[in-house]
Amino acid sequence: MNLREVALSPVPPTVKWAFTTRRVARDDVISLDANVQYAISGDLALCRILEINQHKKIQLASQRYSLSYPGDLLVVCVGDRYAPDQFEGYAEVDPEGADLLASGGVIGSMRAAHGRMSKPTRVKPLGLLKDSAGEVINVARYGLPPMQIPEQVTVLGVVGASMNAGKTTAAVSLAHGLSRAGYRVAGVKVTGTGAFGDFNAFEDAGVPALDFTDAGMASTYRMPNRRIEQGFETLVGTAASRGAEVVVVEVADGVFQKETASLLAGSALSDRLDGILFAAPDALSVVGGVEVLQRFGHRPFAISGMVTCSPLACEEALAASGIPLVSRKQLCCPDSAAKLVGPLLRHTAPVEAKTAA
Repeated sequence: MNLREVALSPVPPTVKWAFTTRRVARDDVISLDANVQYAISGDLALCRILEINQHKKIQLASQRYSLSYPGDLLVVCVGDRYAPDQFEGYAEVDPEGADLLASGGVIGSMRAAHGRMSKPTRVKPLGLLKDSAGEVINVARYGLPPMQIPEQVTVLGVVGASMNAGKTTAAVSLAHGLSRAGYRVAGVKVTGTGAFGDFNAFEDAGVPALDFTDAGMASTYRMPNRRIEQGFETLVGTAASRGAEVVVVEVADGVFQKETASLLAGSALSDRLDGILFAAPDALSVVGGVEVLQRFGHRPFAISGMVTCSPLACEEALAASGIPLVSRKQLCCPDSAAKLVGPLLRHTAPVEAKTAA
């Protein structure tokens, strides 16, 4: 055994397993390798909390929050993060201490922070988890098997102008409304940093959910585009294999984010979208976002997001863009949701036929 490797089987029951590790088979863990400086994105790490700052809770694999205490032991993923309203960080681990970049369980080295953020919570990386073959365990090995998207499945994308533009609310509301209209719907979060907020939001709306952690990625920031495209195909294909005929796909962050822009400009994701719902915080963001999307060859079928909280902003946005604006309430309404996306649906029975059946 490596001198910097210690037995770790079974893992102590007091260890908190973060959301990003939720698919991991815990019995696979045999030992701990202290050479954390060689970690790559997706590797599992055992850490001890040193100092609690910005993130005071951990999102557990059981999809609930756990209040953190100094000295807590966590199993998290090494990973990158892109969040203009919070932290940007890279999947780089210093053996002396690392930053908790996201409460869903991603550690690395913070590169930049929004002005309102406190310092990152600090952890001591105790080692990388290894299996019986001596291999470092990476969440990629637990991803769903590759799947293709059936031709008859409708795929509706939800993208936004920025973080906190209202994308998740729009995506979940649309999925909920279509489900109430009688369609078999699933929600997919295709990019972002591992966390249960969006995942739980779909499930709370009665819509089965999948996200990129199901495709074996703790984070999609700085991932090769082809890897994200494969994840998209697998997630939507899996949802279809489980009965979904309409899949609502949320894309993280804003249209200027590197991976988002690249995917929208030309990719398997871009080519397979049957329509885009755009979320924006205000009228000017609507105009700018629509212009960017049209540059990529897309025109949204509707606008939603925070802008719809203001009647005056809606008037401005409609006058400037000519695209209808729909509120959360309208998206949740089965009649209006079905009418809104009806022309985009592939090979699906009309709502009247479903209701009659």
